[in-house]
Amino acid sequence: MASKYDGLARIIIQNVGGKENIASLEHCFTRLRFRLKDESKANTEMLKQSDEIVNVIQSGGQYQIVIGNHVGAVCEAVLDKAKLKKADSEEQNEEKQGIFSRIINTISGIFLPVIGLLCAAGMMKGLLVILTAAGVLAETDGTYIILSAIGNCIFYFFPVFLGYTAAKKFGISEIIGLAIGTIMVYPTLIAVMSGEPLSVLFEGTAFESNVFLTFLEIPVLLNDYSSTVIPVILAVWFASKVEKVAKKIIPDVVKSFLVPLLTLAIVIPITFLVIGPIATWLSSGIGLIVQFLFELNPILYGVFVGAFWQIFVIFGIHQGLIPIVLNNLATVGYDTIFAATLAAPFTQVAILIAIILKTKNQKLKTTSISAFFSGIFGITEPAIYGVTLPLKKTFIISCIASGIGGGIAMALGVKFYTMGGQGIFSFPCYIDPNGSAVNSVLMAVISIVIAMVIAFVATIFIFKDKKESKVKETKNDSQSVEIASPMKGDVVALHDVKDQVFASGTMGKGIAINPTEGKMIAPIDGVVTSLFPTGHAIGITGSNGVEILIHVGMDTVNLKGAHFTSKVKQGDSVKQGDLLIEFDIEGIVNAGYSTTTPIIITNSHQYANFDLTTKENVSSNDTIITLG
Repeated sequence: MASKYDGLARIIIQNVGGKENIASLEHCFTRLRFRLKDESKANTEMLKQSDEIVNVIQSGGQYQIVIGNHVGAVCEAVLDKAKLKKADSEEQNEEKQGIFSRIINTISGIFLPVIGLLCAAGMMKGLLVILTAAGVLAETDGTYIILSAIGNCIFYFFPVFLGYTAAKKFGISEIIGLAIGTIMVYPTLIAVMSGEPLSVLFEGTAFESNVFLTFLEIPVLLNDYSSTVIPVILAVWFASKVEKVAKKIIPDVVKSFLVPLLTLAIVIPITFLVIGPIATWLSSGIGLIVQFLFELNPILYGVFVGAFWQIFVIFGIHQGLIPIVLNNLATVGYDTIFAATLAAPFTQVAILIAIILKTKNQKLKTTSISAFFSGIFGITEPAIYGVTLPLKKTFIISCIASGIGGGIAMALGVKFYTMGGQGIFSFPCYIDPNGSAVNSVLMAVISIVIAMVIAFVATIFIFKDKKESKVKETKNDSQSVEIASPMKGDVVALHDVKDQVFASGTMGKGIAINPTEGKMIAPIDGVVTSLFPTGHAIGITGSNGVEILIHVGMDTVNLKGAHFTSKVKQGDSVKQGDLLIEFDIEGIVNAGYSTTTPIIITNSHQYANFDLTTKENVSSNDTIITLG
């Protein structure tokens, strides 16, 4: 089925090195997260030139293309155009990654599928706290009981959900992952813990544990694994190793039932005897470390976490903190990490408001308005990558203000009690179920408002619109800029090009040519700022500031360089008329590809006047675009 993002999908596929270079693809709220077999084949600069792409980030072993709120539809279009199945897109290329990148990738892959449900369940729990505090519902009401089942389902049965997602991530049968999760919350095992212990191990130490049953006369250190995170992940990882061996030694005729039997028979006892207790102690240790840092100096702790949170987001490190947050909620009953970051999305919103009020740059204003609506719902990537980070000073302001907000929140005793919504929907998460709902939320609001005021005022004083100085600088060199035709051929209106991204003007205004000679020359004096490895596309920045993209043919990246010969390399200075690329028109056409060549001015929004040639045919060096 055709999608309005098909054109963008083709551009993305071409510029990440083609579908054969994609090892895996997934997405979060705003980003396409690629794992590329060879990132050097990707053309980052070419991708950044698309107005539909906010930014490109290479971090944590991932090639991240920031899209915005419609990232899900774009991801589907990319999968469709690249002929990738979702299962195929999850193949890993981890041998090329460092250990830190692999850990972040693993954690992200396990938790991303359940984040939406976590937020939804958390919002329901927050709503129930509000309704009971207001006297609308009582905990004994049937309505409350049914709605609380929605709010508690994922938290109580968390090992079941993580058993499934971890199994997908570790490449084993999802059914086995589900089985491990359900066994860990098996009611009979939990009920045993309500009786008298048979004995006590490690008495008097931090590891003191009651023994309620034995397995083959070996004491089992039972724990309540509902709501836990680390034990089931380690258990499924261990199962992935056992299942691999089982598949090798068990005959094909009985594999369907003996592989899961052998796997569970080995993994489950080991989980309850070894993995579970160690993981529980580890979980408790992490919670104690976070609590220790908080108690050491809560204000400095809040300033540090709040100030650096957005930097964590940029590098994808924030995904690795989610298990710690969930662990804190399960073991301590509240979390301080998310509490210290409460101001971060709102400082971005405050900065966007200040920029919207001050800027005269229409593109920046439009981008800021769009990012504002995402920001109030806690999705700050469009604001960070599209506005504040490129402006640099505003991003620093946001970090400083968020740090101050985090410090104030810790000083006021703000805590995060349940997973829930983001942005304006996050306030129920700060309601103390055992205290005053109004007071706990009020402290959070005070912290946020102070941080927002600081960010807004600082931006009003520091932000300066760069549009006027840039245009003035361009026009000092010449009252108008003339762009010569890079090739001989027939003129084609850009809107007639058989590619939505080019035809719609998404990448900028321009014109197209059907070449009659296989030579591309420099249309202006400047520097080759980007050159696709296959030689089918090139970017040039003129000495007067104009930015030009020339793309020979449609989908010609699939030729993998065949029929193209580059005469320059990225970084070369060129003069108008210099030969850039030679290409074989007949060979390209015979291979089934169009040679229609868009010539795009990617910063065309900076020019008040944009005039195109009226000629139907042009020769190399004929003026085809005049900017003023």
